[in-house]
Amino acid sequence: MRRLLVRFCLLLAACCAVACAPLRAPLGAMSEPPALADGVFVTRDGTRLPLREWAADGARRGRPRALILALHGMSDYSNAFAMPGTFWATQGITTLAYDQRGFGAGPNPGLWAGADIMRRDLDDFIVAAKARFPGVPVFVLGESMGGAVALTALASPGAALSSQVDGVILAAPAVWSRGDMPVSYRVALYLAAHLLPGMILANSAASHVVTIVPSDNVEMLRALARDPLFQKKTRTDALFGLVNLMDEARSAAAHIKGPPPILFLYGAHDQIIPAAPTRAVVAALGANADVRRYPNGYHMLFRDLDGCTVQKDTAGWVLEHATGNKAAD
Repeated sequence: MRRLLVRFCLLLAACCAVACAPLRAPLGAMSEPPALADGVFVTRDGTRLPLREWAADGARRGRPRALILALHGMSDYSNAFAMPGTFWATQGITTLAYDQRGFGAGPNPGLWAGADIMRRDLDDFIVAAKARFPGVPVFVLGESMGGAVALTALASPGAALSSQVDGVILAAPAVWSRGDMPVSYRVALYLAAHLLPGMILANSAASHVVTIVPSDNVEMLRALARDPLFQKKTRTDALFGLVNLMDEARSAAAHIKGPPPILFLYGAHDQIIPAAPTRAVVAALGANADVRRYPNGYHMLFRDLDGCTVQKDTAGWVLEHATGNKAAD
């Protein structure tokens, strides 16, 4: 993410084009209740998004102890949760994750859908999951970009996230706003998105020449570089949309006053989201959040070499709150 913005400053000076607006992924043409089908999450507008599930051990003989609905980060897709989801299954937790619009094997790969639509999809996902797993405690997990979606949804009046779930996990949420960026980054981003919206930049996480390290798990990063569904390149208008979302996420914490409980996870070695805005959001959340800082953690916390620690902490927090809510009922 940060490397992409640096490349704007270098490439924009050598480029010129006729001005045009950033593109957005089109919506579906149907209207129907959201639902979870076999390997598919169907949104209210009929868009079919790939769905992955890591079912809790023994869940076929009874319901899971808890449900985690997971949102992946920029350039990534639902398989981002294969490692933690496999572990959480051993703890009686079922994990569900979908490829957000424009990512993975979903429609219109590379096109930004818009933060409002991403939050609406999250609402639909919660409704559909609760219908499939009635009575099971539900927790939403957002990683990086997904964390920004969840954080802004928490601050949105009427969103399902603030009233229909038992807890929210924010893992290295994307909160690097324009106000935290150098002026040169902001100017380059605006001009690139409006003059060259289709300009393609390489993604540092999948590049052979990596200057910003998203994780210390080198084998995992090599696997991502080989994975055809992990986006190796990013359109400038998609990055512009991401920064718009991060702007919202940066200020959202000040508007979150009540339930559900929040678990906030971040790594001391995160090179994607700077420490200053992360600390500011933590301070704004205050007593609303249980904050865990990992001395050996990078940006991809669940997939780092010390990811097992983060996975165990998350499972323990989820089960503690699931049990507490069940007892309260």
